[in-house]
Amino acid sequence: MTSSSSGPLRIGILGAARIARSFVEAVRPSAKVIVTAVASRDGERAAAFARELGIGRVHAGYDALFADPDIDAVYVPLPNNLHAEWSIRAADAGKHVLCEKPLAASAAQARAMFAAAEKNGVYLVEAYPYRAQPQTLKVRELVSAGAIGRIQLIQASFGFPLADAANIRMDPGLAGGALMDAGSYPVSFVRTVTGAAPSRVSALSRWGATGVDLTTMATLEYPDGVLAQISCSFSTARHRHAFIAGDAGSINTTYFNDTGADFPPFVDVRRGTGWDAAREVIETEARAGFLAEAESFHDLVRFGWGAWTGATPAESIDIARTLDAIAASSRHGAPVDVADMRGN
Repeated sequence: MTSSSSGPLRIGILGAARIARSFVEAVRPSAKVIVTAVASRDGERAAAFARELGIGRVHAGYDALFADPDIDAVYVPLPNNLHAEWSIRAADAGKHVLCEKPLAASAAQARAMFAAAEKNGVYLVEAYPYRAQPQTLKVRELVSAGAIGRIQLIQASFGFPLADAANIRMDPGLAGGALMDAGSYPVSFVRTVTGAAPSRVSALSRWGATGVDLTTMATLEYPDGVLAQISCSFSTARHRHAFIAGDAGSINTTYFNDTGADFPPFVDVRRGTGWDAAREVIETEARAGFLAEAESFHDLVRFGWGAWTGATPAESIDIARTLDAIAASSRHGAPVDVADMRGN
């Protein structure tokens, strides 16, 4: 599915959500990608969005954008429950798709999305800007090189305060909740480090008045003995942190979508097994996550999977299966085998 086309990748956006605004503003400096159109069911809102952000073309409805021959790819920042439907329709229209996380509301939906992409000869990927950050690439390099030995345990967390019951993240009908919104990040981080799906998960949640989880914690067990813990919350101070311990050292890191003065991209590595372990604090390049991700998406479309820094289809399906299993475990109060999520 490689492409020999040259020039910037022309992207159309579905909807005028806040995250879409952030995406447009971040990629504006890029020579590799250009946002050329926006579509919305609310024509006036789309027109205002386009005027404000300097987007040249507005479509009254998503299907009209799919029919635009000057659009190469589509960015899908819609509510979680709409990701599968509109990503599949974009693929059926011959457009490459960059879909916001979580890719789908279930592993079954994720599989259907990738099947549609394969059938139509287009790329479909899940958007995790932190995956394109030099900081994350450095963590992956260190783990792969055995800098801390064989991985034994991983902890990854992401939380922030959210009290507005009217927020779409609080709507179970829109596949909301802390797990689906924030939890997909630590689950994806652990998948990046382990290179595999867990075999079993055990989870516990605290529930809100609207029926979504406000805080979820889960333990993930792996066939090779690795243990991981993830946590996500709408009820904590803002944080996003990860810890990886091997049998010869450890790594402390953040995994922010954007890095810079406010979120410095440091990777704290300790080599050794005692309190006197040698410490190295590595500072990587600071980048805007949406920009790094969008340019990697361009490289994927132009040059193939080897140029993509984000989640592969196999990784995204594993993430979806793990989220399914965590949700099932927290609802039923018992461990769940991830293999049982194949049919979901």
